[in-house]
Amino acid sequence: MFDFCINGAGMVGAATALGLAQQGYQVAIIEQRPPQPFEAAQPPDLRMSAISVASVDLLRALGAWQHIEAMRVRSYSELSVWERPDCRTDFTASDAGFERLGYFVENRLIQLGCHQALKNFDNVTWYSPAQISGIKRSASADEPVIISLGSGDEITTKWLVGADGAESQVRQLAGIGISGWQYAQQAMGIIVEFTQPVADCTWQQFTPHGPRALLPMHDNYASLIWYDSPSRLAALAKLSPAQLKQAIENDFPPLGDDFKVLNKAAFTLIRRHASEYVVPGIILVGDAAHTINPLAGQGVNLGFKDVACLLGQTANGQANGEDFAARLRTGYQRPRQRDNALMMTAMDGFYTTFSNDHTPLKWLRNGLLKLAQHTGPIKAQVLKYAMGLA
Repeated sequence: MFDFCINGAGMVGAATALGLAQQGYQVAIIEQRPPQPFEAAQPPDLRMSAISVASVDLLRALGAWQHIEAMRVRSYSELSVWERPDCRTDFTASDAGFERLGYFVENRLIQLGCHQALKNFDNVTWYSPAQISGIKRSASADEPVIISLGSGDEITTKWLVGADGAESQVRQLAGIGISGWQYAQQAMGIIVEFTQPVADCTWQQFTPHGPRALLPMHDNYASLIWYDSPSRLAALAKLSPAQLKQAIENDFPPLGDDFKVLNKAAFTLIRRHASEYVVPGIILVGDAAHTINPLAGQGVNLGFKDVACLLGQTANGQANGEDFAARLRTGYQRPRQRDNALMMTAMDGFYTTFSNDHTPLKWLRNGLLKLAQHTGPIKAQVLKYAMGLA
């Protein structure tokens, strides 16, 4: 029997497995779609994340960051936010006393780095490619969970960890409810290649139709993020690369260099929050427990905060029975639900304030951006929170 079985070996699931393996537990991992191996000549993936300093510290402690860094990452030290050029806030790493604000990394590479680190542990058993077909559990955390796989195999574990994303199968099989809604806007990620290396700065301009953003990547690559109505993005999705380039030049701030469009994909923006993170035999982490508007790039960083908090509760080696379940509810579920809910509310307020053309709100938000530019202590505190250090 395993101590923990992780369903989903993505970024958060693989990090969870790593931490539990480090602590000496017997860990099983179920992964339906193993990631494509890395090759340096591969073009950048569309799915990427802004990784905070705190998340890097966790990945380094887990032994994964060295493998991620050996592939490709892009650090950034400046962040600019504006609606009008004369009302903007510029954040720099030096404002918070650091060399960099964080990193932009392709999701697959974070996943692969964690998988590479997991190879060092003989207390980890993989089931991949594999998928859960059902689970049996009791109303008591003293009884094990029996997991049935599509192959006909069964896994017995003390705890099943749902790290299987926003449409979590574990959450659904456990009957855990969610609250949330779909936002009016959607977003499109666009990979572009410039003729020169991209500056060490990420920026976001707010418009009544939604933000426009640039995320620097390795070499001459960058990711452009275009928020807009579903109908507008559906029209953009039908454009050729040359036509989409023209649309970008019309709707984005000047990018300062010639570029070509390599790839694009639109995705919906949905807020979800699980009513419980812990029920007998089941633990939810990452997107299985919460999804957030990606305006501030905090999604996966909240997931890594879940991992760090959970590992704090499992560190003493006593991870079974009702006593442990009670400790999880107090020491994991309660603080993480609170922190995640606060961040969701903050992002919703941000979204509402900036995604409209109401004159009073325009005055307010531009005034706030202008004020923040000249308020050192406030800027430093905002930066530390975004970096996961406050």
